[in-house]
Amino acid sequence: MPSLLQDTIHTAPFFFLFHGNHQPGFDSFYFSGEVVPEPIPGETYGIIVRYPAHETDAANRLKLFRPELCTYIKANTLHCFTSLPETDASQTAAPIVLKPALSKAAYIEKVEALKKHIHLGDIYEVNFCMEFSSEQVELNPLELYKTLNSMSEAPFSALVKLGSTYMICSSPERFLKKEGAHLFSQPIKGTAKRGRNETEDKTLQEQLRNSLKEQTENVMIVDVVRNDLSKLATKGSVKVDELFGIYSYKQVHQMVSTVSCTLKTGTSFTDIMQATFPMASMTGAPKQRACDLIRQYEVSDRDLYSGALGFMNANGDFDLNVVIRTIIYNSETKRVSFHVGSAITAMCDATEEYDECMLKAAAMVKALGASFTQL
Repeated sequence: MPSLLQDTIHTAPFFFLFHGNHQPGFDSFYFSGEVVPEPIPGETYGIIVRYPAHETDAANRLKLFRPELCTYIKANTLHCFTSLPETDASQTAAPIVLKPALSKAAYIEKVEALKKHIHLGDIYEVNFCMEFSSEQVELNPLELYKTLNSMSEAPFSALVKLGSTYMICSSPERFLKKEGAHLFSQPIKGTAKRGRNETEDKTLQEQLRNSLKEQTENVMIVDVVRNDLSKLATKGSVKVDELFGIYSYKQVHQMVSTVSCTLKTGTSFTDIMQATFPMASMTGAPKQRACDLIRQYEVSDRDLYSGALGFMNANGDFDLNVVIRTIIYNSETKRVSFHVGSAITAMCDATEEYDECMLKAAAMVKALGASFTQL
């Protein structure tokens, strides 16, 4: 497998690897393929959905989802696997120094400005993100993916190649899964670090479980998801299957809720995306106004970040993650970058939100072997 996998990545212009870490319903396989205009029943596809760019045109700002945001990669032969090849620890690379798009002071100033919008009643919650990047970087995307994956063991991890652009993804969050007429979403809102020992770890887990601030963030996003799914659902079928579930990953504890529905007959993939994308957890409440403020206050386009990626099988069922905890690398420009963000609410403290962003960045920084310029 190692030579076949490495050769496929090097030679194929479009490549998908999905590694579910034995997550039920999220298979581990890879394939190369070709871009097609839209999926056709009977084939397997990789799907990438980009976050809408900052728009200046008023009409386009109201179109949160547009079909051109989707890229479909029709799969050639699927290669299934149960474990990744071992990382070559002897490989070395030049030190990487990451530059923030926002200083800590600038980040705090913007968060305080967003809180003013909340106090004025413009929004209840908004997901605010910032980018870190470095230029002239040489790295091996597969080795980086294996390193990051071993650190995070995220249930929805993936390695994707789009020409010269690589997505090295260690996402813990499912956006949407469709099984027949059943559709469900599992938004994450609420993060806590892991403890240094079992006692501290359980304490931090319980603090997250009982945090009014984190529950408030989570339930507001659950309400947005319920509203999104109601546009697609048969009458009375939208339900919250789990509220404030606590799930532990190698790097962090997360608060996860599950919302589901039964789809109306004839609902298409485009219908589903138009009703739900961008996902509530990466925008806010209400969604349209939150997206407007994201455009106003964030200083770099999200693009692939906070989009979605996953696969569609031959019968039209699909599984999509949320593109977070993801490193983007361009092998031509030699630029590497990632975004991190958090939910801004009336109860939040700007400095604590910054610290949460840095916690989410920790595994990616460590996997890159990187340091920061002055924050």
